[in-house]
Amino acid sequence: MAAEKLAQAAEALGIEMKVETQGSIGAENVLDDNDVKEADGIIIAADKDVALDRFAGKRVLSVPVADGIHRPEQLIEQVRSAPVHVGGAAAGGGAGSGSGGGGKERSAAYKALMNGVSHMIPFVVVGGLLLAVSIALGGHTTPKGIEFDKDSFWFYVNALGGLGFKLMLPIFSGYIAFALGDRPALVPGMIGGFLAYDGMTIYGADANAGFLGAIATGFLAGYLVVWIRKVKVPKFVQPIMPIIVIPIVSTLALGLFYIYVIGQPISWLFTHLTSWLNGMTGSSAIVLGALIGLMIAFDMGGPVNKTAFLVAVGLIGTNNAVMGMAAAAIPVMPLGQGLATLLRRKLYSDQERETGIAALFMGFFGISEGAIPFAAARPAQVIPANMLGGAVAGAIAGVAGVTDSVPHGGPIVSLFGAVGGAAMFFVAIAAGTAVTALTTNALIDLKGRKAARQGADGLAVAAGSGADAPAAGSLVAEPVLAGVGSGARVDAGSGGSAALSPVAEPSTQPSTPSATQTSTEGVGGADAAGASPEVLSGYLTSQTVKVQLASQDKEAAIREMAEMLASTGNVRDVDELVRVALAREAQGTTGLGEEIAIPHAKTDAVSSPTVGFARSVEGIEWGSLDGTRAKLVFMISVPEAAAGDEHLRILALLSRKLMDPGFRARLMDAPTTGAVLEVLGEIR
Repeated sequence: MAAEKLAQAAEALGIEMKVETQGSIGAENVLDDNDVKEADGIIIAADKDVALDRFAGKRVLSVPVADGIHRPEQLIEQVRSAPVHVGGAAAGGGAGSGSGGGGKERSAAYKALMNGVSHMIPFVVVGGLLLAVSIALGGHTTPKGIEFDKDSFWFYVNALGGLGFKLMLPIFSGYIAFALGDRPALVPGMIGGFLAYDGMTIYGADANAGFLGAIATGFLAGYLVVWIRKVKVPKFVQPIMPIIVIPIVSTLALGLFYIYVIGQPISWLFTHLTSWLNGMTGSSAIVLGALIGLMIAFDMGGPVNKTAFLVAVGLIGTNNAVMGMAAAAIPVMPLGQGLATLLRRKLYSDQERETGIAALFMGFFGISEGAIPFAAARPAQVIPANMLGGAVAGAIAGVAGVTDSVPHGGPIVSLFGAVGGAAMFFVAIAAGTAVTALTTNALIDLKGRKAARQGADGLAVAAGSGADAPAAGSLVAEPVLAGVGSGARVDAGSGGSAALSPVAEPSTQPSTPSATQTSTEGVGGADAAGASPEVLSGYLTSQTVKVQLASQDKEAAIREMAEMLASTGNVRDVDELVRVALAREAQGTTGLGEEIAIPHAKTDAVSSPTVGFARSVEGIEWGSLDGTRAKLVFMISVPEAAAGDEHLRILALLSRKLMDPGFRARLMDAPTTGAVLEVLGEIR
């Protein structure tokens, strides 16, 4: 979707662009050396680490995938003034690999999680499908579950599928760690993931931590390696640090921490959950069914899931209804997530849609792990939806008296003749699946809309945003001159005959007014240059221009500009305007880089849209990602009622014009208020 939106925006703007995509089938339309050489700028819209070495010497703008979907025109404008990449870094902000921009830690963690998910998915799909095929064609039911004839063909197919699942969590954890700490983190990450999958065989616990434990070990390993790498060591030790010292120390630290701090509490939790759930077996069928379904759906193989499953298995022969509740809930997660990808395809990436098809297949055969990639990528949306659907399925099965005589779940057990009350069994599964799918999409859509609204309140207009939400889990960051991201790699290039003109390097030090040049501020504001042009629909006037700010820091500058805006009579409460503007700064700096800052506030402390401009010869530290001090400062104040259209229109006009280095130089050189207004009059 990001590739399509960017290509459409480039065509509409008359700009030649080549787009390389990196999906589940690999890279397509790959950029060659000539493409990169001739490009005026590179846009990377992605959610995992992307190597930037081949873009050295080019302007590189790195953003989340969602930005490519929702504001492609703005990205094309921003890349014209993006920082020049000097080589050796990777978009993604992973520790140890450099960064394509100044991303926030939350974004780095998100991309690390996505890196683990993308590497885990093939193991889930291959392992799950091999298990499903072997169950369908070679399995037969026994009191111990679905089994295979020893040394038969399907016995070995099933074993291979099981091996794929055994590798799933080590791969997941390992590549989370790898994204954060590079290759030294791979070993502790994978060993930690194996502990999460099968640690009970090592430390004697009664349950494993499952995929949630693998997430924890991945991040612990990654950040542990990042910390160790910062330790100063003698020069002669440095060569062996990444291949011997760091992997060994981090593996020992993580492994022992897991065994003593994570593993034992999980064992305690398992024991007490089992006792508690056994005490519930005499309760109402609907309550017990909902509870069994909630627990089955929570962590798909973790201690909570395992508790409910083993309690149900332990009651086979004495109370088969409890296993019937569990059997109805077991397939709901993969079936629900697979159905969700079919119902709202635009919410998901190609890889997620392909995984959804596989999840549907796995769900039919009672392989709940098919939903793990979705839960790992978006736990806040998927796990609650899974639990709600599982509870519905379990409750319906409990009320209907569904029974299951084998320790397995999913529609397949009914086909094997192990289920009593088969019709209501399928009704329970269908209802739980529908609830999970609809809830998942509703939560993803809600998150996408919220993120889109936050993006629209950023430093530039979220141009081109549509009704469809971004790919699930995407983070809509504020527009910045360089950010962090990965996944699909996009190149905005000129191809030798591009409408996107070559971008001049920013001037290192714009000239500034001399000490003898003074402002002619005042009511009316006209000076020797004659009548001032209308600027930004009259929102910016001679009353709201200062040739030189007196303030030396950001907070003082915002207050000084708010008091200047109050001179127009449009500000009801200066203190409130300052408070709102500073609260906006706390969410993320409004320093765009290139010596520009655009603080802004939406508040009823102002009666009508008002814009101010001020300069600082020395510059004010504004937290800009490119490290420059703000010398050109615009302040936008808009009442809540007019916040939508006018706020965004003003931001769009300003950000587009400020990308022109010549315009910035003229604005810095303008000696008087009238001259400043004349330059600002170029904004259209």
